[in-house]
Order: sequence, then C-alpha cells, then structure tokens
Amino acid sequence: MQPRLTPDQSTSTSSPNLSTNSDSANSESAGSPSTMQSFVSWLKVNRWEVLGLLCGIFAVYSPVIRFEFLNWDDTWYIINNELIQSWSFQGLYGIATEPVARNFAPLTIFTFLIEHTLWGMWSGGYHLTNLALHTINAVFAYALLRRLTGSSLLAWTVSLIFAMHPVQVETVAWVSSRKSLLSATFMLASCLCWLRPDRTSRHEGFGTLWLILGLLSKASAVVVPPIVIAYDVLIARRSFAESFAKQVVPMFFSVLLILVTMSAQTTIVGGVRGHIGASKLWILAIDSTILWRYVAMSLYPTNLCVLYDPATTGIAHWIALSLLGWGGVGLWTYRIRHSNPVPLFCLVTWLLLLFPVLNFFPITTLMNDRYLYLPLIPFFVGVFNVAEVCWTKFRSTEWSSAVRRIPNSAIAVTFGVVLCGLYTFRTLEYLSVWTNPVTLWNYARQTTPSLPVVQIQWAITLESEGRRDLAIQTLQKAMEQNPDAGDAERIQSKIDLWSAQETTSPES
Repeated sequence: MQPRLTPDQSTSTSSPNLSTNSDSANSESAGSPSTMQSFVSWLKVNRWEVLGLLCGIFAVYSPVIRFEFLNWDDTWYIINNELIQSWSFQGLYGIATEPVARNFAPLTIFTFLIEHTLWGMWSGGYHLTNLALHTINAVFAYALLRRLTGSSLLAWTVSLIFAMHPVQVETVAWVSSRKSLLSATFMLASCLCWLRPDRTSRHEGFGTLWLILGLLSKASAVVVPPIVIAYDVLIARRSFAESFAKQVVPMFFSVLLILVTMSAQTTIVGGVRGHIGASKLWILAIDSTILWRYVAMSLYPTNLCVLYDPATTGIAHWIALSLLGWGGVGLWTYRIRHSNPVPLFCLVTWLLLLFPVLNFFPITTLMNDRYLYLPLIPFFVGVFNVAEVCWTKFRSTEWSSAVRRIPNSAIAVTFGVVLCGLYTFRTLEYLSVWTNPVTLWNYARQTTPSLPVVQIQWAITLESEGRRDLAIQTLQKAMEQNPDAGDAERIQSKIDLWSAQETTSPES
C-alpha cells in the first residue's frame, strides 16, 4: 500500500488509505475571506471539484422539483399534518413533543413547518429542499473522505457515486424521506468534527451538537458514537477505554432518543409484517441474507422498488451460505487490520449504519433502498481499497506485463468514470417512477406484485383518481393472495366503504 499522506498532499490521487494526520485550522488562507470561501476552507475542499458535484447532482435530480406528493407517508407528514399549518404555541409544542407517523423527529417536522409557511402545498418546494440536503451531504462526504484518505480522486469518485447511485432515488425523490437526509447532514457534520486523531474540545463540542441535531431529525443517528470509537481504535490507534470515555455524553443522548423513539412506535401498521414477532436469532439469520442483497444492490442496482418481499422461510441453505460468507469476510478483514485497517473499518461502519434497520427493533419493512443512503459511502471506500490491493498484487505477477506501463491513476479514473456513468444512467431511468402516486404504485405492482400492501396502495391511488370500480377489483384480487389478518381487515374495510359509496353514488 502507498504511504499515508500529510494534509498538504491531500490533492493527490493516491490510494485509499485512511490518513491519521490532522488538518490544522491554521492552514486557512489569510485575509478576510467571504462566507463561501471560509466554508470551503473549513471543509478543506477544492471549489472546482465541489462545483462539479453540484452541477452533476442538479443535472440529474432537478426533475424532482416537478414531482408530486405521494400517498406514502407524505399524507401524514405534510398534507394532513396540522402541526405544520401554523406557528401557534400549541403547534410548536406539539412538534417538540409529539411523534408523527410513529417517529419522534421534531427537527424534521420543524423544517416542514418552515416550508409550509414558504411554499404552502406546492410540492416542488419540499422536493427542492430534499435536493439541497442531498447536495450538501455529497459535499460533506467528499470533504470527509478527502481528509481521511488523503486522496482527492478517491474522495470525489466515491462522493459522486454516493450522489448519483440509483438506490438514492427513493431518499431524494420522496419528501417523507426528509428525516433520512436531514439526519445524514448532521451525522456527516459530526463525523467531520470527530473523525480526526487530535480532536480538541471545540471539535468534541461541535461534534456533540451536530449529533443532537441529527438525533432530533431521526433516531438512526445513534450509531455515530460507535463509528467514532471504531475510527479511534482501528485508524487513530487509541485505546478503547480512552475513546469510550470521550463518547459517554454523546451516547447518553443517543440512548435517550432510542427510548423516546421506542415509546413512539407503539403500533405496527402497513408495510411488511411477516417477520414481526420472530426471534432475534431468526432475524439475525434473515439479516445475513439481506445484507448480501444490499451488496448486490450497491454494485449492480436493478429491479429497485419502493417495497421488497424478501423470503423469510425455506431459505435455510441461503442462510448457511450467507453466514459462512460473512464469517469469511469478517475473519479476513480482522486478520489484515494491522497492515490495512481500511476494510475492517469500512465493514464495521457499514454494519453500524445498517444496524437500526435490521429489525432488532421491529419495523414494518425488512429492506428498503433508503436504508443504503449513508452505508454506500463506507461500502465503496472498502470496494476501492480492496480493488487497489488486488490490482497491486496483480501488477507484481508475471501475467501483468501488458498493463504495467499504464499508470494506476489512469486505471482508477477509467474505473470510476465507468461506474459513475452506469449508475447515473440507471438513476435517470428510475427517477421518473417517483413522479406521482400513479407512476410509483403502477411500477411497484409490476415489480413486487406479491405484496398485499402494494395492491392496497395501488387501489387507494385508483380510487383517488376516480376509478373506484377498478380499485375494488384490485382489492378483491389482493384478498386472494392470503394477506395477514391486519392487511385482510384493512382490505375488507375499504371494499365495504367503497362499495357503499358506489351504491349511494348519484351515477349508480
């Protein structure tokens, strides 16, 4: 592996080693820079590379500004949410204390209040905010990776993949995914403060502040302190005890938000519920197979959908193979941790970011595209690191004489450009699926027709479009798919309601 770089070398295109060198605040340019210049200086980024990210993201995702609200949580969070309709004391108190859609995310709801004041019910404004947050997250990811790896090329490539990857479409194009975007912004900001070897009290204080804001946006930010500990132990070579002691206060706030969120999630409706009530051991076994599906989705994103129906029975052989595979990956990354800690750190970070959605705390979906939003970052850093290790070993063999004259940077650029191009093309194809409820559920019923909840949502969409007869027929077919008791009751109640409305309709 190539040597780690000092901060003043951070514009090179070297290998993805995680650097333990800090960037001093004294390196900022002299004079009285503008706010933007100060921001760029603080992030330690190249403004032209940032501009490239901004232009690329806007070019790909700008169509979302014309997208509508969806009948998939947007109704609860925005359309029928009385808390965001005025700045009354009662409304503000409700935002600060009440869960919405079984989630306690007061800062997220507060952003909707601001937007409702600005945009009213113009969906484009809410989509524009999502797009802005996604852009900020890509820039933060680039700044963080540039400092950690010492490689401008790697940082820019991974952040571009992060921004353009098709699995990000759900998070960006769905207004209700605001909580994921907003919490990611603060999680990345806290990592910018904490993932450095010589943290000052100022870094610790701001890191804690960003974490608290992240927790108030979405409880999944609880994984940041363990990620910091993993960095300290594996990369900065601190003792576990020293690192843990510095994260006691952040972990206190994390545990507090976990308890509040658990008390908010008192009902389980919608989604997929076949796994609810299963033992933690069986959930772990199912998770082992889903994690491999996430690997496949990250590398080769195809047949993406708003909902998935992963098998939970009759998969004993897949579970055995999955557990064996993960055991091998874990053993290999652990054995090379002293010579190359990057794969183990990336693996641990990837798993920690996914932990809140692995159903150890029951939720109504086993897998979703949006769960990969931040995990894509450590995943592709690890992929590029392993690829470089393999390429370096290949170049030392007698079979590599034909490619030895090709610079590593040229191969890396070619590989990165091809990946980014393929992912961007797929994103452009998939983005239009999220235009409105009709496009979303029409696509979903063709991709995952076995899910009753998909048929229910399609029927609701048809009924809202004035096609009540077809909506009733859709629900009747859904009843033939042997839905569970909860879905069956929901389906029958809608059939009865709509049938009664058909009977009393003036046209009937």
